[in-house]
Amino acid sequence: MSLERLIAVARGEEPADLLLKNARLVNVLSGEIHPADIALFAGRVVGFGDYRARETLDLGGRFVCPGLIDAHVHLESSMVQPAEFARAVLPHGTTAVVCDPHEIANVMGLNGVRYILEASEGLPLQVYVMAPSCVPATHMETAGASLTAADIQELWAYERVIGLAEMMNFPGVLYRLPPVLDKIRMAGDRPIDGHAPGLGGLDLNAYIVAGIHSDHECTALEEAREKLRRGMHIFIRQGTSARNLHDLLPLVTPTNSRLTHFCTDDRHPETLLREGHLDDMVRQAIGSGLDPVTAIQMASLNTAAYFRVRGLGAVAPGYRADLLVLEDLTTFQVHLVFSAGQMVAREGTCGWMAPSVPRPGNTVRVAVEALDFSIPAEEGPARVIGVIPGQIVTEDLRLTPTIQNGQVVADADRDLLKIAVVERHHGTGNIGLGLVHGIGLKRGAIASSVAHDSHNIVVVGADDAEMRAAVAAIAEMGGGQVVVADGQVRAACPLPIAGLMSDRPLEEVRDQVERLSQAAHSLGCALPDPLMTLSFLALPVIPALKLTDKGLVDVNRFDFVPLFGE
Repeated sequence: MSLERLIAVARGEEPADLLLKNARLVNVLSGEIHPADIALFAGRVVGFGDYRARETLDLGGRFVCPGLIDAHVHLESSMVQPAEFARAVLPHGTTAVVCDPHEIANVMGLNGVRYILEASEGLPLQVYVMAPSCVPATHMETAGASLTAADIQELWAYERVIGLAEMMNFPGVLYRLPPVLDKIRMAGDRPIDGHAPGLGGLDLNAYIVAGIHSDHECTALEEAREKLRRGMHIFIRQGTSARNLHDLLPLVTPTNSRLTHFCTDDRHPETLLREGHLDDMVRQAIGSGLDPVTAIQMASLNTAAYFRVRGLGAVAPGYRADLLVLEDLTTFQVHLVFSAGQMVAREGTCGWMAPSVPRPGNTVRVAVEALDFSIPAEEGPARVIGVIPGQIVTEDLRLTPTIQNGQVVADADRDLLKIAVVERHHGTGNIGLGLVHGIGLKRGAIASSVAHDSHNIVVVGADDAEMRAAVAAIAEMGGGQVVVADGQVRAACPLPIAGLMSDRPLEEVRDQVERLSQAAHSLGCALPDPLMTLSFLALPVIPALKLTDKGLVDVNRFDFVPLFGE
């Protein structure tokens, strides 16, 4: 579209495409709500006022606000392809996201990032990508790939790659490790996101001085306040498991709100379908007393400004016509959603059909016949991973295992089960072995190829044969989650895209995940979401005791420890 014609339409010399009459505009730029007739042309807002248009829509006093922008999300956590994710969140008013493809990058490296970029090309949901900074996340596990500073340099060629994703390796920053600093330097003046739970004092100063200016890991008000006082942008998170909204809302004031944002980080299918997306956060924030204009700014303009995405985050002349029509600001129920001036959702239903896209090949390479989960017995108690319901942190327990014929065996009566992490990227045969308390299975096994951060196969069972059957089922599916009993699959959720995502609709994936939980519960597990709990038992950056394909990790020491002995 020529600049001359845009100017002509904005002056009223030519008709606009669409005129939204009798709106009450939530103006996040001026910080007020005022009447407006809003003219749209060629995917942009061209002006407010008395315009001719090819089509007119009388809103009858309904509210109009900018489309919502998620400041930090892992698309892989939705367990569906980007197009299906878009179909899920557009009716809730999310028109743009800033994603970190950290999960798929740990499986597929640059090819995984390219898949996210290609699969999200041309969607009515604007998908911006941050280059993953920590692949692999640690040296204590086998990831499918690694990303160096040179690899990240290649990603800057993509217009939608706009910065460096969460720098989880904050010790690497503080101790000036060259590969870490090379990535920071490679980012230049692009935004660099942080990930520094609990970091404070002089170390926090040093982390920020390195060029890292946001954090989504604050869980306590004082932690968030300390970071905000040092100029960090605080991404308030409300995901499926990590829910910090109500703890952190008291941080927000009229004078500092420009440094605050909303993000979901990880929302799983059931949460997306039951609670929604960013609209859920805005609704809760307004219900808790936050000024509606401020809440909407936090979910739109603030995020566009931080990531320096021009023409997004407001409804004003020259901005992309991503906007919502709302019945009222209290319930924040989304009536209509426009993306680049086209209506894409109405009354909670997406009017846009997700196209099919090629999916990556099989990423699961496991020699099932060679699996060996035997653990020779040794003297004394063993280190046991203690599951804490509702938490991703664990306990470091010391318990005496049950021994038969010189071998450690699972003991369901004591809720002392075997856990294994099976390397699945390179066919190395690596298997980390340990014991876990708190899963509760009386028989059978559960297994998942979603196992943060390296996404090897994690399996827990009451019997070695059942564990082997569970891993075999995941290998046959090319990735996924299973519950097995008596050698038979009782429930499954195939995840053939990198072992992380399904090629099925969100509703179907939600139903499969629910059946997994039901099957696990029928075998004695009392955890609300057994497979989610399982996926974090292989995460060696969250205390206290975790397991990787390389062995048992004492996270507080950040080092391997033996199953028996000191």
